[in-house]
Amino acid sequence: MKNITDKLQSRGAQALADEELVAVALAENANDDAAKSMAEEVLQEAGGSLVRLAEIKFPRLRMTAGMGTMRAYRLLAAAELGRRVAVAEVSVQDVVRSDSDVVRIMEPVLGGLQYEECWALYLASSGKVLERVRISQGGVQATVVDCKMVIRRALELLAVQIVLVHNHPSGSPDPSQQDIALTERVAEAAKLFDMRLLDHVIVARGAHYSFRAHNLVK
Repeated sequence: MKNITDKLQSRGAQALADEELVAVALAENANDDAAKSMAEEVLQEAGGSLVRLAEIKFPRLRMTAGMGTMRAYRLLAAAELGRRVAVAEVSVQDVVRSDSDVVRIMEPVLGGLQYEECWALYLASSGKVLERVRISQGGVQATVVDCKMVIRRALELLAVQIVLVHNHPSGSPDPSQQDIALTERVAEAAKLFDMRLLDHVIVARGAHYSFRAHNLVK
């Protein structure tokens, strides 16, 4: 481990390979060489993908490479910390002009989740993202959204356009009847306040569905 920590100290965390970052998260101290072999094994278990690593559930993770409870906790916490940093970073250059922009902004946030989350992007008339907010968190197959809360936050931000975004952990981006009903409710509520539901985008593994592209919102 010492060569990894020396590298971290001299060149910064960005210089570390994925395997080295995982080893640091797992290490009990600077001389914990067992962390390196654990990192190799857990990344192999995840097919070399950090995204898939973050998707491994705790019971299975703590049994991988014999890492145990606290190391598994630290690794999952590190993965979640990275996800939340991505959530918090709304660049002043983020502009939504199409569903592809929505996917670019939100796929890193939603792509690896094993449960549904629904988010709202609040936009200026130019399409600039004023804020993105998680409005609901649910189970594997559904999440419940408070339509009033969505509109209230839009009014607070003086937003004129709203984009709903949620994920389907099942891997299929096709909308459910509940998704369609939610879209209709929010679109109608937005109209009452001279706002517009620009789109509702469903993100799944390597695919997405745009209500606007399918002429389900106008």
